[in-house]
Amino acid sequence: MITNTELEYKGNLYPNHIVEFTQDTDKLYFTTENGVVLQITILRGSVIRFRYATNYNFEPDFSYAIDPDSTMGYSKLEVVENHSEYIISTARLSVLVDKKTLRTQISDLAGNIINEDELGFHWEENYEYGGNTVKMSKISQIGESFYGMGDKAMHSNLKGKKVENWVTDQFAFAKEQDPLYKAIPFYIGLSKGKAYGIFFDNSFKTSFDFSQERRNITSFWADGGELNYYFIFGPDMSRVVSSYSNLTGTPELPPMWALGFHQSKWSYYPESNVKEVANEFRNLKIPCDAIYLDIDYMDGFRCFTWDKNHFPDPKRMIQELEQDGFKTVIMIDPGIKVDRDYWVYNEALENDYFCKRGDGPLMHGKVWPGECNFPDFTNPAVREWWAELYKEFMSELGVHAVWNDMNEPAVMEVPTKTAPLDTRHNYDGHPCTHRKAHNVYGMQMVRATYEGVKKYVYPKRPFVITRAAFAGTQRYASTWTGDNVATWEHLWIANVQMQRMCLSGYSFVGSDIGGFAEQPDGELFARWIQLGIFHPFCRVHSSGDHGDQEPWSFGIEITDIVRKFIEIRYQLLPYLYTMFYKYTKENRPMIQSLVYYDQEDTQTHFRTDEFIFGEKILVCPIQEPNAQGRRMYIPKGEWYDFWTHESVIGGKEKWVAAGLDKLPIFIKAGAIIPKYPIQQYVGEKKIEELLLEVYYKEGVEASEVYEDANNGYDYKKGRYALSNYKLTGKENSLTIQLFKDGSFETEYETIKLNIHGLPFQIESVMVDNEEIALESLSLGGDNILRIDKNFTSLHLSGKE
Repeated sequence: MITNTELEYKGNLYPNHIVEFTQDTDKLYFTTENGVVLQITILRGSVIRFRYATNYNFEPDFSYAIDPDSTMGYSKLEVVENHSEYIISTARLSVLVDKKTLRTQISDLAGNIINEDELGFHWEENYEYGGNTVKMSKISQIGESFYGMGDKAMHSNLKGKKVENWVTDQFAFAKEQDPLYKAIPFYIGLSKGKAYGIFFDNSFKTSFDFSQERRNITSFWADGGELNYYFIFGPDMSRVVSSYSNLTGTPELPPMWALGFHQSKWSYYPESNVKEVANEFRNLKIPCDAIYLDIDYMDGFRCFTWDKNHFPDPKRMIQELEQDGFKTVIMIDPGIKVDRDYWVYNEALENDYFCKRGDGPLMHGKVWPGECNFPDFTNPAVREWWAELYKEFMSELGVHAVWNDMNEPAVMEVPTKTAPLDTRHNYDGHPCTHRKAHNVYGMQMVRATYEGVKKYVYPKRPFVITRAAFAGTQRYASTWTGDNVATWEHLWIANVQMQRMCLSGYSFVGSDIGGFAEQPDGELFARWIQLGIFHPFCRVHSSGDHGDQEPWSFGIEITDIVRKFIEIRYQLLPYLYTMFYKYTKENRPMIQSLVYYDQEDTQTHFRTDEFIFGEKILVCPIQEPNAQGRRMYIPKGEWYDFWTHESVIGGKEKWVAAGLDKLPIFIKAGAIIPKYPIQQYVGEKKIEELLLEVYYKEGVEASEVYEDANNGYDYKKGRYALSNYKLTGKENSLTIQLFKDGSFETEYETIKLNIHGLPFQIESVMVDNEEIALESLSLGGDNILRIDKNFTSLHLSGKE
């Protein structure tokens, strides 16, 4: 029967005029005549949440991304109404809400528009799945640039790009290919020297258009859920990143060995092969702290089992490796083999822990073991069960750390590469389909792994690695950028990915050094090692299908270069450990893009290669073959060449010579860089003296050194040593003041200072206001001296 009933218009819908305003403390509600409700929540004077509902109803307010320990509070909130708009004022911002359209405009207190809606919030009913596709479009400011968005294999400045967030197993991905393994829907906008951030907290597939489709418009949308985003004002990019990191959290300190050099392969087996690799590291004196076991250690790829033919006594092997300074890291995947004789499968089946399809049958897919079912890690009971599965590995066998892979979840031999969209999930009591849970599946798996590892390595600290991630996963695990390729282009990609991830709140990150797929030549491998030692997570990992990729696999010359740079990383461990401390305590990214370092310099807005390691070391990788150097941009300030100790004034490009055994590295003037002696693994040597590399500056510069027991939790009880150094350089004097915090007593009693760039000859030395004989300080021609670690003031004076 055909009727004349008019079909409902299936296009975009928009809010109309506001008919009601109410306030509940920090929450402001604006309701329109057609049932749209805008909830504005003031979290801080510079952090405001915007949340939209249709048909008058909000969904349950639940988020995996937001850290429950994030700190909020504000000092001012005023709302004024006039004939056309509501004006919301905080101590940092002014927000206008248009009465006719519900569109918003955000300005700073000087009246500068920072962010404003174009069409603003709009939506379209999803007739296939139900719910809405929710959308937001904003006006791009003149000259605006965009950064962040986590793991994207493209230029660091996203202007003119369109990207998606749908965690995907992308083996051997290409430059510009998107999406990849992580979904971090957070970007930073920068215009006219002012930065802001937007975090779109929605776990459905999300898309962002940074002025690609329409030149002056930035838009973002999701396939379902709510239009729920956080606006974060700087104006400094550092404040944006810090506030976002506070929202989504940072990890606790890892054990220091996790910051050492790690060696992995798909796969090291049998046991004799593992021992051979470990022995070669020690024989060649190449520092290494961890050996990884990929899926071939398992019995038929069944998680939480061992192939007893290849590994007849895992506990003994792990103990013997540990005696030689190696930690053992094992892989665990989410797919559980369908096997009635397999205890993990039976437990999950009996307890109804597997994901199900929409009409009831178990969701299944092919992974390494063959047909698998998949635990629903969004179910708290499943996470608790999964955590307990690590007891034998960690407590009884002595495994040190766990690596979660394939947790997008990756499913083989299907076009979508993942679970069907009708797969059902608990979502912590908010039942949903895979459309909503897909992006957080890996996050919740590694969350469960983290809880289990933390429980069963106690009183030591956990170390966990994940491939898939959503915003906030940094609270539980380190990560790497997935199955890359041994090409020079991928060396460039790895550099950009690290910077972008750190800007996106996820600093404990690295790449598969040398490339996972295909085979690097010695030159590419050496150049990648030179870059990789300046990444927070430093691991070689490769596919066994493409040949050997150990440091000694490319001849003596390359072996010597690789050893040299890994030794530099081990010398810099106290500097790196301090970087990590500041990341956890002050929300500072461990790697800073140049635009983060100096956003006012427009030359930094499109730089991809150079970056700041921590806050004091400038690094620029060599990214093409046969290079004997390169041009690079030196940012503002004075910098010292790491190799020659010559100083250069920044704000310009410079040719830097760098043969195969060199990398362009510069140290910020005024920096005090702590160093340990070279060790073959963390803890091999007693640290009998701390070396401080001091770089003279005319002016004032602050540096910090954080130390504790390198493992365990005593640091949370105050047993740490935080040394704050203040360097003051003048024409004929240099003063270093030390302010200490914490009760930890370091093993060493003396500090060795190596002072670079001193413009005068030392004639007198004052330590804590007492003049010291130069000969008692072991003063040499190279301005090297030793003093007691508990000094409070060192003053050097002389003449030119």
